[in-house]
Amino acid sequence: MKRFLCIWFALMLSVAAQGKQSDPPDSIYHLEAQLTNQAGQLHGIDVHRGSPVLVTMFYGSCPVACPLLIDTLRAVERSIPDAQRKTLRVLMISVDPEHDMPPMLAKLAQQRRIDTSRWTLARADAATVRKIAALLNVQYRKLPNGGYNHSSIITLLSPKGNIVMQSSVLGRSDEALLEAIRALDHE
Repeated sequence: MKRFLCIWFALMLSVAAQGKQSDPPDSIYHLEAQLTNQAGQLHGIDVHRGSPVLVTMFYGSCPVACPLLIDTLRAVERSIPDAQRKTLRVLMISVDPEHDMPPMLAKLAQQRRIDTSRWTLARADAATVRKIAALLNVQYRKLPNGGYNHSSIITLLSPKGNIVMQSSVLGRSDEALLEAIRALDHE
């Protein structure tokens, strides 16, 4: 029985390693990151693997920039054809894990009428947030009033998790970002 378990375990490790090797070397999906979404479900940063993904970092109590990020993501969605909109996913990761718990994220999704079948609002522990921010070239710092100063960057990921491009255009669709999304259909 011991021999069977050892063989089974080695086989499972081999299968897991093969799955990781299928990602391109520059895929952010290599990052071991446990996120919790607005429904309290656990998943990795690759929650939308297989689809193009717009990723941004935010915090739920943000009064200006983060609501504008949401509006900008919506503008991008409105600017692409229906077929692409159906496959595009959005992942918003909080830089404020202390306050942005699943019930708060769910409330924000409800207030902002976010389609959680295609959009994911997520949180992670502080160390994981730092790793994700570094991968996405997002800078942030906590302010004395409890808010955050942070980069407002939207990152487009390929279905395999490669960074295709980044945009800091807010309040409207970035034409270069739209072109990059369209180009993913031709890969």
